[in-house]
Amino acid sequence: MVIQSARVQKALILSNRKFKQLFGVKRETFSKMLEILEQPYEKLHKLGGKPPTKLLLEDRLLLTLQYWREYRTLEHLAYEYDTVVSNIHKAIEWVENTLIQSGAFRLPGKKTLIINKQKSEGSQPQAIAIDVTESPIERPKKNRKDTIPARKSIIL
Repeated sequence: MVIQSARVQKALILSNRKFKQLFGVKRETFSKMLEILEQPYEKLHKLGGKPPTKLLLEDRLLLTLQYWREYRTLEHLAYEYDTVVSNIHKAIEWVENTLIQSGAFRLPGKKTLIINKQKSEGSQPQAIAIDVTESPIERPKKNRKDTIPARKSIIL
């Protein structure tokens, strides 16, 4: 695919260090992701049907990386890419699913990690993945017993 948006061209002229700092992946990883996404993208639009949104394939990947890296809201991304939130959501979901289905960017499951740990007892892990998503905090419920009733003032 040759056509590139202005955003992607601007991103590709960055230094390798700055590119990784902004998007969370190396330029080579970005290119590999793009190669993996090209074939399913062409297959998706080969038979015709509804024309693709104004989001090019490179834009879809770039906005997905921004979403993963910065946890930006879909509303903010929709504003920046001049489209609606549903298109942003569909693009991110499609990129995630396609990369997972390719197998190149899939993390091993918990079972595989445990088996590998047992096989190589004593060796240091090469990489560690940490889930940093927010989780709700359990807060105590307010009970009537715990609160002190306010005095009622009597007006005479």
